[in-house]
Amino acid sequence: MRTKILPLCALVACAHYAGANEVDQMSHWIYEQQPCENTPTSRSCWGHFNTETNYYTTAPDTGETVEVWLSVQEGICNQDGYERPCMTFNGTMPGPPIVANWGDNLKVHVTNNMESNGTSVHWHGVHLRGSNKMDGVPGVTQCPISPGESFTYQFRVTQYGTSWYHSHFSLQSTEGLFGPLIFHGPATADYDEDLGSLFLQDWSHSPSFTDWDTKQKFGITHSQTTTLINGTNTFDCSNESDVKCVGGGKKFEMLFEAGKKHRLRLINVAVDSQFQFSIDDHKLTVIANDFVPIEPYVADSVIVNVGQRYDIIVEANATPGDYWLRGGWVKSCQGVANDHPESATGIVRYSGGSNKDPISTTSIVAPLSCNDEPEAHLVPRLKLDVGSITATTVEDINVRLTHAALFQWTINSSSLVLDWGKPTLQRIFKQESIFPTPYNVVEVEKKTDDKDEWAVLVIENKAATFFGGIAHPIHFHGHDFWILAQKNTTWDGTSSSFQTKNPVRRDTAVLPAHGYLALAFQLDNPGAWLVHCHIAWHSSMGLALEFVERQDSISATMGDWKNLDRTCI
Repeated sequence: MRTKILPLCALVACAHYAGANEVDQMSHWIYEQQPCENTPTSRSCWGHFNTETNYYTTAPDTGETVEVWLSVQEGICNQDGYERPCMTFNGTMPGPPIVANWGDNLKVHVTNNMESNGTSVHWHGVHLRGSNKMDGVPGVTQCPISPGESFTYQFRVTQYGTSWYHSHFSLQSTEGLFGPLIFHGPATADYDEDLGSLFLQDWSHSPSFTDWDTKQKFGITHSQTTTLINGTNTFDCSNESDVKCVGGGKKFEMLFEAGKKHRLRLINVAVDSQFQFSIDDHKLTVIANDFVPIEPYVADSVIVNVGQRYDIIVEANATPGDYWLRGGWVKSCQGVANDHPESATGIVRYSGGSNKDPISTTSIVAPLSCNDEPEAHLVPRLKLDVGSITATTVEDINVRLTHAALFQWTINSSSLVLDWGKPTLQRIFKQESIFPTPYNVVEVEKKTDDKDEWAVLVIENKAATFFGGIAHPIHFHGHDFWILAQKNTTWDGTSSSFQTKNPVRRDTAVLPAHGYLALAFQLDNPGAWLVHCHIAWHSSMGLALEFVERQDSISATMGDWKNLDRTCI
């Protein structure tokens, strides 16, 4: 992996995803401007670009390629003092950081070194414009990578900010197959040090596949054992007779330098838990949600649901000492937290020589329901309105039991069923008939020649009383979405409540219990894209649908697909 990650102040080209004339005009305008340097006092700058650059249409072209090798492995993990089987990238959990600059090319070679499981890698929140075949979803964009086989993912980095990569095959991400994805670029507030990613994770002492077979597939919630902060924590083995409880866990620790401003990249990779992140006696300045830079706001804590990311800045302005960093397991959310949610902690130290447990306390009160951060806080810095809406799809979420007494989530009375051996893209390339389909694949086509054409997806949580009380973090592949409405009430069937003027923008948002979520997305990225709940149990129970966007344009954007097709042989 290339180790130089500092911004280039004289970037050589500008990529624009419209016509050639617009590329030339935009490039000429940008390079008439004086480049600026990204420093602790000018983080909004990025060479000839800045936080006002429309990253949906424009990106640097650094001419650099970041190349990474990942090995998918099985083994025994001891993340908190309890040994259990797990899956990892390169033998660690989290996997190795993948770091690139805005405008780089990324090439990731993935080898499946497991004995009997297929696998894949998905780049969470990455738009993959013109590279839909690299989305890493078995049954949609590829077949699984077979044991002993390799596959190379390649795409252009057209966004900047924080995300994660993870397996999109069955429950593998909950077994440890995830890692940080950091794309350096400008920021909406200044800071001194970038301390990298910080994962918030729930963790069971039994494998997820065992939990699935014994409880989850019957609709019985399996509570997680503990939480991990950046893959580590401590579990008390003093009262355990289990020989697998061997001890050796440790708290995650982070070092602050007094007077400095530190950037942290929060990522929730949980099976199904919401977290409320805070650091005792410190304020958080929030500068991005998902891959979207926002107007900075100051908070005591931040709510992070499954699949979401928040970039924050923490100034080390407290009395030098040791402080609890709190994962804040929100027990009232999905109802799966263990009996000691207060154990979701790490340590912030002002001195590397200290080994004391903090004595700091918190007065932060946990929320009583599952919601995102307040809409008024999440104001995108790059102001973009929703354009011409030409299609609206309404989907109702509900539940059912199969003839085998297995629990399933449904969307419009159907569950998504994927054939891992016949992915949608392969069928499109072979010009096979896809529509109509008996399961959740929805066709979305442009109806005009207007570039600014949009579709709307309204998802209503109409499950029975008990199951309707569950909120769902909805993730959209290949797009950011503009949140037109996110309400704890029944949708009235009209657009009267829709906010189209620079609304909240992200790629993962909470569908409220007994409520609805209305999302708008621009029809600017042809491909087969998944929309699903990011609670691993729920997506495995069918709570997903697939959009085939502009099918006639997909082949033209895909280039050579033979390497992809090779995974299905």
